[in-house]
Amino acid sequence: MPKTVNENAVAGMIARLHDPQYARWAAQIRATGGCRQPIHLRGHVLHVDPATGALLHRYSTSTEPDGVLRVPCKTRRASRCPSCAETYRADTYHLIRAGLAGGKGVPDTVSTHPCLFVTLTAPSFGTVHTRRERDGKLLPCHPRRDADTCPHGRVMSCTARHGTDEERLGEPLCPDCHDYTGAVFFNALAPELWRRFTLALRRHVAKLTGHSLKALREELTIAFAKVAEYQRRGVVHFHAVIRIDGPQGPDSPPPAWATSDVLTAAVRHAHQAVTVTAPAVDGKPSPVLRWGAQLDVRPITLGGDLTDQAVAGYIAKYATKAAECTGTLDRRIHPLEDLADLPIREHARRMIAECLRLGSLDGLADLRLTEWAHMLGFRGHFSTKSRRYSTTLGKIRAEREDHRRDEAVSTGRLPLFDEDTVLVIAHWEYIGHGLSAGEQVLAEFLTRRHDPAMSALAEVGQ
Repeated sequence: MPKTVNENAVAGMIARLHDPQYARWAAQIRATGGCRQPIHLRGHVLHVDPATGALLHRYSTSTEPDGVLRVPCKTRRASRCPSCAETYRADTYHLIRAGLAGGKGVPDTVSTHPCLFVTLTAPSFGTVHTRRERDGKLLPCHPRRDADTCPHGRVMSCTARHGTDEERLGEPLCPDCHDYTGAVFFNALAPELWRRFTLALRRHVAKLTGHSLKALREELTIAFAKVAEYQRRGVVHFHAVIRIDGPQGPDSPPPAWATSDVLTAAVRHAHQAVTVTAPAVDGKPSPVLRWGAQLDVRPITLGGDLTDQAVAGYIAKYATKAAECTGTLDRRIHPLEDLADLPIREHARRMIAECLRLGSLDGLADLRLTEWAHMLGFRGHFSTKSRRYSTTLGKIRAEREDHRRDEAVSTGRLPLFDEDTVLVIAHWEYIGHGLSAGEQVLAEFLTRRHDPAMSALAEVGQ
């Protein structure tokens, strides 16, 4: 009789706990932060004196458990690896907050610059089930006393008071009436709509203040940081931090006439002004896409109603999420897969099917809808910023690596020498990735320590 998954996990835990190299394996797991799918590498690193050819230090995975070094996968998706996603979230938080309150090479005076938190939504592509509240009271979804019946025979009304996690949230009242083509095109063209929004914003600031674009660039710069979030109905909207700086960026103050009111007026104008024309398909005219009617513009102030910590936390949270929160997959869909067999919501299945249909049409190859069907057509970067907004994720990660190297030197695991005057010869080979079921359990309690009894078990042999 074959073992169950739980039996296999227990057997794997016991085998790993009795491994003579368990202590080193546990140290590797802690170094990855508890990564769910660590990358397995085999190889060596040599530190050589270039003047004499003397070998100063040698590291090889031959002495490691299973002969491999485990390093974190570094994915940003919480659905794939919560541990690495948490690192990405924390890095994004510090990046966003540095542009609001200073730090990480950004002066503290940046907190005095006019700054807004803006939410740009998608338009409606059909009535969907939603959760509505007013003054803390839960309201019916879409109550209509004399509701119309759609051409497909469905009454366009819903009197249910939907729960927070109810499956129907975001589902169309009539899937056959829903504009899936428009929704897919909006996701695909949302990055272009955002680009045009930033251009229109700068132009309107110049117009409001009596400047040409060239003259405006000599007096100020406008910095952005944004994140994309999927709504339950399967379309993206953007949360953005928009800040006015002086001509040298956050190191220089903006002119006195560059106020939050000027920036707010420019945001509202750009929101209404920009459009993107989607390709014509199915013999219909080319649809013109624009932002949804809902626009939220709020100033960010230290100690105010909307603080730098709140905004940074909000944006960082969504930097680790993707389309899977709408009921789709967090991986690409293979061309030979049967959509009917995929474990996804019916609404997401219809959007994916529309991506695949449109992606097969002539003239739409540039949108890469087939490749990004699992993302419901959206292929843009989830978290982006302008160059001068603040520091970069690369610099934050480099700081962390420097800290780890200094710690290794201080504990004697790495000799002290000048990296700039030493020849480093490295050879690495990818072996695989992941942990067994039993190893995942041990990794969880080695790094999170939820259960004292299990934590004690994980420490056995050390």
